[in-house]
Amino acid sequence: MAGKTGKGKITRGNAAGGSRKKSVTGQAKAGLVFSVGRIARFLKQGRYSDRFGRSGAVFLAGVLEYLCNEVLELAGNAAEEHKKKTI
Repeated sequence: MAGKTGKGKITRGNAAGGSRKKSVTGQAKAGLVFSVGRIARFLKQGRYSDRFGRSGAVFLAGVLEYLCNEVLELAGNAAEEHKKKTI
């Protein structure tokens, strides 16, 4: 797709400041804090299975995030109960 810029130069695609879509991470799509890509990489490196779907990494990241949230909430409540400022 050739287009003409204001300075008389013809550009193609993304060259010289063309519009490019911003990539969206799996983490942002799932609305998670834990990195889905990192979990997927660990699943690959761990050789737990020959194949796994992308949704497996999303689900595992969600479960890990939920468990961390629960543990930190309970630890924070216990620290507050014992009048401590740190967990």
